[in-house]
Amino acid sequence: MLICHDIDVPSKPDDLFKEDREIDSSLPRVDFYHWVLVDIPPTQRSIESGSYSKAVQPRGKNGPAAPNNTRHGINGYTEWFANDHDMNGDYFGYDGPCPPWNDSIVHRYVFTLYALDIDRAPVDGKFSGPDVLKAIAGHVIAKAQLTGTYTLNPRLA
Repeated sequence: MLICHDIDVPSKPDDLFKEDREIDSSLPRVDFYHWVLVDIPPTQRSIESGSYSKAVQPRGKNGPAAPNNTRHGINGYTEWFANDHDMNGDYFGYDGPCPPWNDSIVHRYVFTLYALDIDRAPVDGKFSGPDVLKAIAGHVIAKAQLTGTYTLNPRLA
């Protein structure tokens, strides 16, 4: 199982994308899930670039079925665009980073790969990162993490 989440998303949207403001670094931060992929076969050793997603698709990608008999959960864009008439939908699969360009901090994207003692994650239908983490409690035998950083703020680049 693979989960990617941004741990630095502003907890309040008040200053997001405002020309005359920068999001304060002291603002509490929340998780935003960019990718939830379950049922990865233990024989799979790599994921080719773009093999699970090539771009953000308005109204979201189909799911939960994914390549190689895996399944996608919904990502944070499902909730983010819920009230946007042109973009709302179920965003399954991977949709990459897009930190606010006026955020005062560089965002950290944590990719966590989980080894489980079960072949299939015990979730069905439309599921999220928190749903999966709750469902696999007690089934994790190992995990590995890689953290990448990214910003769109020209001041921090």
